[in-house]
Amino acid sequence: MGTVEGFFERVDAGRFTATEFTRGPWDPGSQHAGPPAALLGRAVEERPGARTDMRIARITYEILRPVPIGGLAVTTTVLRAGRSTEVVEAALTPEGADAPVMLARALRVRVAAEAVPAVLSGPQLPPPGEVGATPFFPVPWDVGYHTAMETRFTTGAFLEPGPGTCWMRMKVPLIAGDEPRPLDRILIAADSGNGISAVMDIRSFLFINSDLTVHLHRHPVGDWACVEARTSVDPAGIGLADARLHDEKGPIGRGVQSLYVAPR
Repeated sequence: MGTVEGFFERVDAGRFTATEFTRGPWDPGSQHAGPPAALLGRAVEERPGARTDMRIARITYEILRPVPIGGLAVTTTVLRAGRSTEVVEAALTPEGADAPVMLARALRVRVAAEAVPAVLSGPQLPPPGEVGATPFFPVPWDVGYHTAMETRFTTGAFLEPGPGTCWMRMKVPLIAGDEPRPLDRILIAADSGNGISAVMDIRSFLFINSDLTVHLHRHPVGDWACVEARTSVDPAGIGLADARLHDEKGPIGRGVQSLYVAPR
């Protein structure tokens, strides 16, 4: 594919080509859900006519089918428009397909400068500069999400069962030629909660999420996103990955994934 400068390349308004950097760790033809989640979040914020006095407070993703690497179309629809809130749906459809493979429904809330007193927590984790880089778990291909993201665990590790806390940073922008944005950095990392906090050996068990919900009480800042995750699993094979999300200034929200858990 040659030299690639982003997770996606823009073709025109609403059309993109996914690059090798979006490739997930399990299927060479499918994306990790993080990059398309960030792309849909960007589409919600940048849709034509989007109000600049609103920002995403909650966004829920439905991963209907694996997202292929290739051409993609993004569309947005306003489902509800109010004075203080709105709900926007974004859909991701592969080139030539007649149905989307991923949907996002976002609640945007009106904001104003210092309208209410701040009730916020400060930094609660060691900053990324105090911990060394942690290698991704072994992946059978050379280029993918695992090479496009820098990971630094403060507790746990990818192959260490149990809760984990991991700082993550994009090595390439979401869209080639565009400056990465803090919201991109949070949404591209949030889908990793189940991998960061796997309670079973990932080489022996599947724990696949078909959804992701991200709540943000504060707009993220900076280059780093941190996912502080814990997974619970019922013997029936249903799990939940629950993560606190941080930037370097402190907690900013939560990310939650429903999991299908089964032996490989």
